[in-house]
Amino acid sequence: MIDLPIYDRNGKQVDSLSIDEKDLGTEVRYALLKQAYVITHGNQRQGSARTRNRSRVAGSTRKLYKQKGTGNARAGTVRTNIRKGGGVAFAKVRSREDFRTSLTKKMRRLANRNALLAKLVDGEVKCFADLSFEAPKTRDFAASLAAVGIDRTCLVALAKENRNGLRSARNIAEVDCTRIDQLSAFDLLNHRYLVTDRRSLESFLDGSCFASTPVAEKSR
Repeated sequence: MIDLPIYDRNGKQVDSLSIDEKDLGTEVRYALLKQAYVITHGNQRQGSARTRNRSRVAGSTRKLYKQKGTGNARAGTVRTNIRKGGGVAFAKVRSREDFRTSLTKKMRRLANRNALLAKLVDGEVKCFADLSFEAPKTRDFAASLAAVGIDRTCLVALAKENRNGLRSARNIAEVDCTRIDQLSAFDLLNHRYLVTDRRSLESFLDGSCFASTPVAEKSR
C-alpha cells in the first residue's frame, strides 16, 4: 500500500490516502510506458514534411555559361543543389502521411494507471483535500502550488465539474491542465508533478470518472 499525503491549500498535511499498487499494475512497467509514450508521440506527427528538388525550385533552366573556354568549372542550371537557392539533392517526397499506430484498450488503460503508479513511487503526486473555487483565482492556486513545493513542470488534473479550479491553474507558467478522465501516460510522463484533489483522484482510481453520460441527460 502507498500512503499518499493529503494537503490543505496552505501546504499542511491533514490526512492521507491509502492506494493499492495492484489497482495500478502492481509494479512500474517501463517497457509498456515507453511503448505508450512513443505511440502517442508518433500519432501527433502530421507527415507533411516536404523539400524541393531541383525540378521544383524557381529558376531558369538556361546553362549559366558555355561549357569550355571560361576557365571555370563546367556548370548547368542555376537550380542545381550545389548553388544557393538550388534544390535539395535527396528531397523528401510524399511517401507517408499517416504515422498512426495504436495500443489495445487494455494496454492503454494499464499504461495510464501505471504512469500514475510511477509518479506515486517517486513522490511526485501532490493531492489536496479540495481545489474548488467560487471563482477563478490564479494567485490563490499558485500560492497552493508553492506551498507543497511545486518547482518544476506540473500537470493539474481535476474533475470536469471543477471548471473554476481548472481556470485558476491554466495561466500559471509551466502548468498544464487536463480533466481527470482524460489523464494519459503521455501527459504524466511529460510533467514532473501531478496535482489533483482527493475527489478527482478517487474517481480515477475507482473508474467512476469514466462513466458514460446517462441516456436521459443526452436527450435533454
